[in-house]
Amino acid sequence: MVIAQDLMARDLIQRDVSLRTFNTFGVEARAALFARIGSLRDLQQVLVDPRVIDAPRLVLGGGSNILFTRNFDGCVLKVDIPGLQREDHGAFSLVSVGAGENWHAIVERLVDDDVPGLENLALIPGSVGAAPIQNIGAYGVELAERFHSLQTWSIDSGLLQTLNSEDCRFGYRDSVFKHEPGLRLIVSVTFALPRDWNPVTGYVDVENELRRRQITKPKPRDVFDAVVAIRKRKLPDPALIGNAGSFFKNPVVSRQQRTELIERHPSLVSYDIGGGRYKLAAGWLIDACGMKGAVRGRAAVFERQALVLVNLGGATGAEVLALAREVQDVVRVRFGIELEPEPRIV
Repeated sequence: MVIAQDLMARDLIQRDVSLRTFNTFGVEARAALFARIGSLRDLQQVLVDPRVIDAPRLVLGGGSNILFTRNFDGCVLKVDIPGLQREDHGAFSLVSVGAGENWHAIVERLVDDDVPGLENLALIPGSVGAAPIQNIGAYGVELAERFHSLQTWSIDSGLLQTLNSEDCRFGYRDSVFKHEPGLRLIVSVTFALPRDWNPVTGYVDVENELRRRQITKPKPRDVFDAVVAIRKRKLPDPALIGNAGSFFKNPVVSRQQRTELIERHPSLVSYDIGGGRYKLAAGWLIDACGMKGAVRGRAAVFERQALVLVNLGGATGAEVLALAREVQDVVRVRFGIELEPEPRIV
């Protein structure tokens, strides 16, 4: 039986695999070992393979939040676990989704099935399993607000665990998983979506788009369509031009820091997030430094959204990273603000 399992695991593992099609930046890098994980059984089999046991491991979802700057001398675990289940639970619909499902496709499917709640997060690239890692958010909604629990496989202990919101330690584009890379693999995510739905349309862009469409009482599909339209106007399609969406987090500063910056830069864009803290628009900071549209070889700052770095064709991860560091430097010099990258840099 052990021999049979080992043979099955070897069938799942490939050697020297290009990762260019597995990252939305479209940069070339190679994995020494590569395994597609379509089930918990696949994962268990791969992890006991002698070649994988002591090798570095990298969990990869949709590849939309990673920048490869080198080859990976270990095993890439590509999560393709499917599935969707729903049950009504009091005031909420509990929706459990396999970690390998495409995020946007699931959001649209739920809207079509009259299970709203995630529509503000439409068109965010990546997989469902990657969404809690980043605690994705857009247009007034964060994943943590719709989160119930998730199942994760502890690679060290070999145990399947269920984590709640507190366990995940969600923060702004942050979670416990970002601080413990490689220790856990998310198998499925369960969302708690309110059955008594109310639209979240307080974001100016969403309000303007709905007004443009002459919609005063939006339904879930209206909000979904508005968000998709906004994102398509502002952000490049990774299928056409390599990118990972917003490359930098919006920095958070104290009220005093914001006041001092406003005195010097009256048009600074910021948002009150409570507790005497303000979120600054990183795109505004970059644009104010004259970096919007900047081209450095085969990498560039997107001309329509300064938060986005793009691969113009054939760029290496090192070229993209060099541009990112230049952006950080000019913002630090002018504003005294340190921009933090969103994608994981490998």
